[in-house]
Amino acid sequence: MSAGSDSPWVPVAGAGPPSDAGPGGLVDIAPADDAAGAIHGRAAAGEKILEVRDLDVSFSSHEGPVHAVMGVDFDLAAGETLGVVGESGSGKTVTSMAILGLLPKQATVTGSIRFRGVELLGASAEEMRSVRGNRIAMVFQDALTALNPVYTVGDQISEMVSSHHDMGKDELRERVVELLDIVGLPNPATRADQYPHEFSGGMRQRAMIAMAIANEPDLLIADEPTTALDVTVQAQVMEVFERIQERTRSALLLITHDLGVVAGVADRVMVMYAGRNVEMGTVDDIFYDPRHPYTRGLLDSLPRLDQVGGGRLNRIDGNPPSLLNLPPGCSFWPRCPDVERGRCDQEPPPLESIGSGRLVACVRHAELPRWEAS
Repeated sequence: MSAGSDSPWVPVAGAGPPSDAGPGGLVDIAPADDAAGAIHGRAAAGEKILEVRDLDVSFSSHEGPVHAVMGVDFDLAAGETLGVVGESGSGKTVTSMAILGLLPKQATVTGSIRFRGVELLGASAEEMRSVRGNRIAMVFQDALTALNPVYTVGDQISEMVSSHHDMGKDELRERVVELLDIVGLPNPATRADQYPHEFSGGMRQRAMIAMAIANEPDLLIADEPTTALDVTVQAQVMEVFERIQERTRSALLLITHDLGVVAGVADRVMVMYAGRNVEMGTVDDIFYDPRHPYTRGLLDSLPRLDQVGGGRLNRIDGNPPSLLNLPPGCSFWPRCPDVERGRCDQEPPPLESIGSGRLVACVRHAELPRWEAS
């Protein structure tokens, strides 16, 4: 079966993968229908999967517009992991929902979101359904809430596959069991017939990942996938993502508060504050040479094993600004230890390139001393 066929390859006992199988024995699954008839086949290594330009999202309210995302730009390539970090309310989840077209009607979205060359902003509901869950999939933050409690896990995964591909009952069952096995659930055939409440938190998160990868998407969006899981289970869940990327070259947009997770799995990091992208660079750039005061504050607030005698953790003074009434200039200046009044509080700083693919939105970035962990 060719990569462009209208149903996925499901392994049959005793049979090997077809000759056009991709890494790990999985074959490319092309969508039956997509936003412009142009998203077909597996993306080539290094190919740009997602291009977001000047993304703005605001919500109408009784008190005025809430500016949740402002001027966000980033790219994501096949096989790459981009970690998106920042405090609650910084715009991380809203950005992902805009990509998927899942924002409520009162949201106003402008800019450009191009997925494999196809513009998603302005696409019809039918066009977005052909992409969502098929070529772009999401692992939501709360697996217990996201899974339907009255249907078995296997039925929910089956629905994800059958909504995009025609498969027989037996073939579909094999696919479900295969997916649960891929994400590391023991006794996958038995687990497929169980309900979400019969799963532990880590198992439910794995089931959510199985649903997300059911159609081997080009882009996986994971919103806080390790929240409320213990450290051991967190590591197991992230290993599942790593295995999936090795198999399918999927790009991963990882939204998290956990800088330790980002340091271990991401290729690049985007730091968001008050709806804006304030710094972007490789993991080494961000963790060893942060140039924005907010990024430095986040890193300084991490507990360190090499600190003797304990003591209080560092913190960023103050609170994030109201998105209804942002301060003039840089949104971070009221909390910034390096603020220069009359300069930082005048105009929002542009996201400036400082070489080697690094971006930072701070008028004083070149003047700040080299960062050392406190």
